[in-house]
Amino acid sequence: MNIAALRLYQQQISNQRLATPAQIVAHLGGMQGQDLPGVKWSIGLRLPDAVQSDVDRAFDEGNILRTWPMRGTLHVVAAEDVRWMLSLTSPKNLSGSQKRRDALELDDKTLARCHQVFIQTLQGGKQKNRDEMYAALQAAGISVEGQRGYHILWNAALHGLICLASTDAKEQNYALLEEWVKPVKTKTRDEALAELAWRYFSSRGPATLKDFIWWSGLSATEARAGFEDIKVKLISETVGKTVYWMPPDITLPKEKVRAFALPGFDEYILGYQDRSVVLDPQHADKICPGGNGMFASTIVIDGQVLGTWKRTVKKNAISINTMPFDKLKTAEMPAFKQAATRYGAFMAMQINLES
Repeated sequence: MNIAALRLYQQQISNQRLATPAQIVAHLGGMQGQDLPGVKWSIGLRLPDAVQSDVDRAFDEGNILRTWPMRGTLHVVAAEDVRWMLSLTSPKNLSGSQKRRDALELDDKTLARCHQVFIQTLQGGKQKNRDEMYAALQAAGISVEGQRGYHILWNAALHGLICLASTDAKEQNYALLEEWVKPVKTKTRDEALAELAWRYFSSRGPATLKDFIWWSGLSATEARAGFEDIKVKLISETVGKTVYWMPPDITLPKEKVRAFALPGFDEYILGYQDRSVVLDPQHADKICPGGNGMFASTIVIDGQVLGTWKRTVKKNAISINTMPFDKLKTAEMPAFKQAATRYGAFMAMQINLES
């Protein structure tokens, strides 16, 4: 079983079969989104001939948005999924943040005041950037010093009050979730568990149950319950002592060398607890130095992470500096150049490839 090739296929990287940003995001369940330019490219590279304005439009029209569901980490999710995902994931994320709230002197009464400030600031369809949200809090006598401001925004988002909505230059603005996203039919907790498990394994398989538990951020008991509900729709294959689960309808076309210029934080890397199938552990520190939580953009060839790349945006072009772990083979560099050119087309800019 070629696990890497199957993951590229199921994640829509090697064989794009969906048509819109919202379809991609819904298929994957959620896409890690700390780096806004990076996650836009994560969406774009999974679509045929997409350009950045296509993804911006999906944000601006309210089809996709950013909030903090899985593991309490910033993700892009489909608008129709945001409420049931937050309902499922927020309780554990909120309970796990009690010590942090205590350290920041954010008790329930203070956070309730913050929520009221946000309602007054945003109601009526208004949208504000982070600085404006902080200014509203400060005007109400609420300090945003240190990490207080960020945690207040995070807490309000986990309660389903606000979300990151339309784009504005290099950032997104906050909106009231109830005004920005139309109501949809609710899911029971059991339905939500099963749905999240299905989204995960149908988009990221072959994957392990441990991978899903880690990615979801749910308790092992709840994640297993969701998995058990959808297990009958999956097939499994054991490699060594590891059991991998996937949908039964994967068919791989025969292909020549395929290269991809993945951004940092892409789900191909971040969607699994165990990344050793696609990344030699000896190079793990090169894509996330010192485990600092900042993931570099990666050179992926035939499913394997073979190096990193870094972009420098200039006036009329983007320079890409490649840093392969080892010297690339004869056919690999031209293949990556083609992948970099595709990124240039997405950005509507010329690419200058450097090594």
